[in-house]
Parts: sequence; structure tokens; C-alpha cells
Amino acid sequence: MGAYIAKRLLAAIPVLFGLTIIVFLIMAMIPGDPATAILGSYATPENVAKLNRDLGLDKSLPEQYVIWLGNLFQGDLGRSYSLNRPVLDEVLERFSATLILAGTALVLCSVFGLLAGIVSAVRQYGWADKIITLLVLMGISTPSFFLGLLLILVFAVKLRLFPASGMYAIYGGGDLPDLFQHLTLPALTLSVVATGVVARLTRTAMLEVLRQDYIRTARAKGLPERKVICKHAFKSAFVSVVPVIGIQAGFVIGGAVYIETVFQWPGIGSMLVKAIATRDLLLVQGGVLVVAAAYVLFNLLADVVQTLIDPRLR
Repeated sequence: MGAYIAKRLLAAIPVLFGLTIIVFLIMAMIPGDPATAILGSYATPENVAKLNRDLGLDKSLPEQYVIWLGNLFQGDLGRSYSLNRPVLDEVLERFSATLILAGTALVLCSVFGLLAGIVSAVRQYGWADKIITLLVLMGISTPSFFLGLLLILVFAVKLRLFPASGMYAIYGGGDLPDLFQHLTLPALTLSVVATGVVARLTRTAMLEVLRQDYIRTARAKGLPERKVICKHAFKSAFVSVVPVIGIQAGFVIGGAVYIETVFQWPGIGSMLVKAIATRDLLLVQGGVLVVAAAYVLFNLLADVVQTLIDPRLR
């Protein structure tokens, strides 16, 4: 198993290297001059030229990339122009908040998606299956930002059950119950689409397993239906669902960008929106690179878990 994990880690290296190239080129192609955006009303030709030299933006793109990559290998993502602090410090601080939101959404979509898929498959063509299918289709079809605004309107503005924005209360709070209150609406919003995807694929996998001969044999032996479903059918179907959950982990991290903007969650998504608006290239590059690396690592973790469940995949 150690050799398999090492092999997968080595395979992730060229992927991460390719991500650095893509991130750098995308930021280089954004129109506009960062120095002009930073200086604002002080953007005289002399000041712009001086700032470009200080930031290294007067060099060619290959030179800029080599310098940035060399600093990256040393754990230095540069210094944010707009915040005047190291990019790595800001990204890690914001990413911790994003992990709380994305991790909660991933747990919700995994639990509810698996349960909905199992019930839908066991009660195929029944009322439970039809209701779950309808809810799943509605969840997948509803834009997350619209659902977030709707939840704010109903539960924050009308019913006043949950706060509309932020991670903690402005005055007081700061404890775990306060965090859970602020986390409820954005986590639910972020998990809806992923829950629908997991539920549909769990249903498909369960239906395929329930048609197998060994399931019919288990039932013929007189095993309780709950034991047949939980111990035999679900265990086999779960192997097919694990990679989907890994992909959804990347989805919830990426989807946190606009969900954090809607709920003013102080994570890496809202940081990226502000950094793009201020043309803070190094901050955007660092943030996108960390998100992309997390996506790769989550998929790697899903592959390892899938292999542990089913050793034949090695």
C-alpha cells in the first residue's frame, strides 16, 4: 500500500507543475496594468515604470515565471500589494475558513447523498424514489448563489433564525455555537448540488449491485433485508461512489468562491474576488494554486480510500 501511495504522489507532481504554468499564464493574460491599478490616481508614467521594476513586471513572462517558481519552491509566494503582507500567510489564514465551510458541506452532501441514494434504490419506482428524484433534480438545477440568497431572505430576514453573513458575530460570540449558527446557511447552500450528484450516482450503483447473483443468494438464505442492504449491497456500491465524493470535495472548494461572496464568509473565495478587483496578481496566483493543489490532494485521498476498500484496484 505504501508503494501505491508513493506512486500516486509521484504522479501528482507533474499535475501540480502544470497547474503552476496554467495559473501563471491565466493571470498574465488578464487585461490591464497591475501597477496602474495599484497606484490609482498616482499612476504617472514615472511611478508606473518604477513600480513595474520593483515588482519585476518589466521582465519577460518566462523570466517572471522562473522567479515566481523559484520562490515557490522556497515556500515564498511573494507579498500582497494590496494587503502589504506575505501571500502565504494570508492564503493559509483564509484557507482555514474555507476548509471549515467546504468540509462541513462535504460531510453533509456525503451523508444525505448516500442515504437518499440508498433509499431511492431500495424503494425503486415507489413514492420515496419519486420524491427523492424530484428533490435531487431541483437541487442540481437551482443555481447555488440564487439558493443562498433565497435562504438568506427566508431564514435570516423573515424568520431571523440564522445570521445572514460573516463567520462570527461582530459583537461578542466567537465560540463554537456562534460558528455553527453562521455556518448553517452557507454550508447547506454549498452542499445542495453535491448532495444531488452523490445521491444519483449512489442510486445507480446500488441498483446495479442489487441485481447481482450474490445479493439474490443472500436473500435466499433468509438474511434480514437490512443486513443485505447495509452489509453486502452498500459495501460494494460504496467503492464506486468514493471517487465521486472525492470529485465533489474539489467542487465544494471551488464553489466556495461565490458562496463566500454571497454570505461574506472570510475564506479564500472572497479573498480571490477582492484580489482580482485590485489586480493583486501574486495573491490571486497563490490562492488559486492552493485551491488547485487541494483539489488534486482530495482526489488522491479518494483514490487511496477506494483502494483500501477494494484491494483489487491496486
